[in-house]
Amino acid sequence: MTARMKHYLHLHFIVFIWGFTAILGRLVTIPAVELVFYRTLFAFLLLGPLCVWRGQSLRLEPRTVGHLLLTGTVIALHWILFFAAARVATVSVCLAGMATGSLWTSLLEPVWQRRPLRWLEIGLGLVAMAGLYVVFRFEFNHALGLGMAVASAFLSALFSVINARFATVYDAQVVTFYEMVGAFLGTAVCLPVFAAFFYEDAVAQLLPAPTDWLWILVLAWVCTVYAYSAAVQLLRRFMPFAINLTVNLEPVYGIGLAVLVFGEKERMTTGFYLGTLIILASVLSYPLLKRMTEEPAAQAF
Repeated sequence: MTARMKHYLHLHFIVFIWGFTAILGRLVTIPAVELVFYRTLFAFLLLGPLCVWRGQSLRLEPRTVGHLLLTGTVIALHWILFFAAARVATVSVCLAGMATGSLWTSLLEPVWQRRPLRWLEIGLGLVAMAGLYVVFRFEFNHALGLGMAVASAFLSALFSVINARFATVYDAQVVTFYEMVGAFLGTAVCLPVFAAFFYEDAVAQLLPAPTDWLWILVLAWVCTVYAYSAAVQLLRRFMPFAINLTVNLEPVYGIGLAVLVFGEKERMTTGFYLGTLIILASVLSYPLLKRMTEEPAAQAF
C-alpha cells in the first residue's frame, strides 16, 4: 500500500468519525451552544498538556495567535449551526446539507489562494448542489434545519481554506490548541446572547445530565483533538477541495449510523436517498476526472 493510499484511508476514517458527531449531538441533552462550549473547553484542556508532554512549544507570534483564535471562532459557529440543524431537522438532513462544503470550497479557495478557478471543482460542486436540491424537494418540512446545515457547511469550508495556510507552517496540534481556545472564547461570548434571545428564562443551561458527560468527552477528545489534529496534518497532503469533497461522504457514514442508532426516526424518503447518491457520485468521480484532465495537459508538454 502506497503512502498516499494510507493518507487517503486515514482521511476516510476521520470523515467516518465526523459522521458520528451529529449522532452524539442528538444524544446530548443540553442545547447546541452549551454543547460546543464544553466540547471546546475539554479539547484545549487536553491539547495544552499534550503539546507540552510532546515537547512542542506553544510560543507563536502574537499576530499568528490572533489569527488562530479568530479561525477558532469560525469552527465554533460551524459546530453550533451543525448541532442545531441536527435537532431542528434530523441527523440525516443535517448531514446532507453539510455535503455542500465542496461547492463552497471551490468558490472560496481560489479567492484565498489567489489561483484561477478550476471548472472541474465548480462543476462537481454544482452536482453536489443538485443532489441537495433533490433532498430539499422531498424533505421540505425540514427546510430550516437544511438551511442551517448549508450555512454550517459554508463555515466549515471557510475554516478548511484558512487552515490550509497554517498547516504548512505550524504543528497540527499547536494549531488545533489555539483554535480550540478561540472556539471556546467565541462560544462563551455567544452564550449570554443566545440565552437572551432564545431561552424563556434568559439563562444558559450549563449543567449537563450525568449521561451527557461521556458523549461530551468523546466529542472533545476523539472527534476534536484526534480528528481535527489529524485533518490539519492531512492538509499538507491534499488540497482543501479534495478534503472537503471526501467530507461529502460524511452523510453516507452518518446516515447509516443514524438509522442503526435511532431506527425509524431516521428513515427518510426515496428522494432523500436519491439526492444523497448524486452527492456521493460527485465525491467518487473527482479523483478519476482530475486524473483525466491533468494527464492530457501533462502530455501537451
